[in-house]
Amino acid sequence: MTDGDPPAAVALPVRQVPADAVRERLGGASRLVVLDDDPTGTQTVADVPVLSAWSREDLAWALEQGGPGFFVLTNTRSLTPEDAATRNREVAEAALAAAEAQGLEVAFASRSDSTLRGHFPLETDVLASVAAERGRPVDAVLLVPAYVDAGRVTVDGVHWVVDAGRWTPVGESEFAGDATFGFRSSRLADWVAEKSGRSVPVTEVPLATVRDGDGALAAALSAGSVIVPDVVTDDDLRAVAVAELDVEREGRRILLRTGPSYVRARLGQEASPPLGDERLAALVRPGSAGLVVVGSHVGRTTRQLERLREAVPATEVVLEVGRVLEDPSAAVADLRDRVLAAEDGELVVLSTSRARVAGEGEAASLAIARRVSAAMSEIVAEVVRRRPPAFVVAKGGITSSDTATVALGIRRAWVRGTLLPGIVSLWEPVDGPAAGLPYVVFAGNVGDDDALASVVERLVAASGRRGEG
Repeated sequence: MTDGDPPAAVALPVRQVPADAVRERLGGASRLVVLDDDPTGTQTVADVPVLSAWSREDLAWALEQGGPGFFVLTNTRSLTPEDAATRNREVAEAALAAAEAQGLEVAFASRSDSTLRGHFPLETDVLASVAAERGRPVDAVLLVPAYVDAGRVTVDGVHWVVDAGRWTPVGESEFAGDATFGFRSSRLADWVAEKSGRSVPVTEVPLATVRDGDGALAAALSAGSVIVPDVVTDDDLRAVAVAELDVEREGRRILLRTGPSYVRARLGQEASPPLGDERLAALVRPGSAGLVVVGSHVGRTTRQLERLREAVPATEVVLEVGRVLEDPSAAVADLRDRVLAAEDGELVVLSTSRARVAGEGEAASLAIARRVSAAMSEIVAEVVRRRPPAFVVAKGGITSSDTATVALGIRRAWVRGTLLPGIVSLWEPVDGPAAGLPYVVFAGNVGDDDALASVVERLVAASGRRGEG
């Protein structure tokens, strides 16, 4: 399999499926609890609650907000398999208990990476086990890793990364070489078997069936144990969502494993434009400098960081990964002081060194990532306490999760919208020390080379400062 031109099936006529068709079915549907393995899954939705804690009180608050669903940030992509399993179980059990207390039914979505990095099938296995223990056995897993806004789509059963018009099978992309979650397969049925370590029956639903509209899609969702539909557009995603809700109404329980885009479709939302300048100005704290925290090491992030340096004057502070591993206390103290010494009113960019440091095996690599992220969080927490910024931008999955939960102490927030079309979400925390502080979640693997600079320029302008000092 080689990359290049799109598969022929992409040329099939698109069946228009409005978001209203999904919303019509949501009235009697289960509330969707989206367990997000890092915060970047929120970047396709607007005005949706998000939790970074999962006590029954927190989950009750989210359920009380109404609406078809909400996110729970689990950050399991940064955990060992054992800890990830424990966390999924804790969230699922608490969500079922909170829903039962309110007389509600819930369904689960395990939201993970659109380039297939994460704990699979472990997370869906745990959620299915908890549901079965509560008398709600799962009939099928619907696997939809697509992220159409960022060019991650599935055609002919193969998952693709589309960049500048070039179609690359995901198994041949840079993401497949991930130090922790690497893989070889691009065909999702083969990927399921590769990650499961055994042959798994998978029902592939071709694009022609998704776009047919004669009931064949619902029939496919009523048949297999792992179901992989082709999806290229938001209309395709909404067609799948309509079929899923229809078969749920008939009594079939489906567990979701998705990328960001299917959550938007399943919640009955359409792609919305980025937040306007006036709304952004109302959210950003005026007259203060901003803070940008960059932890992701993928090549895309490194290029974006280089463009940011060229576009926006800033004090840049680099955390050397090797030094953190040798003497974390000294490294944190030094970098904290350097950030706090930045000229008043100047943007500060705190980033990790760009060379990726991997351990021997998945567990060792995760341990390194956690130690580096803990150091970054300690610095950010102290800086935010002593010099409150106009905004915080966090780049990378683990980085954005730890910045939210550890550095900023966010438990409950609202996702207010995006800063670029379909990517980069802005949260408004509603409790804790960061209440009211605009927090921007920016995935490491999305956006063109100018995306980070564009987002930061908009935020700086909204704060009334341009980094001149």
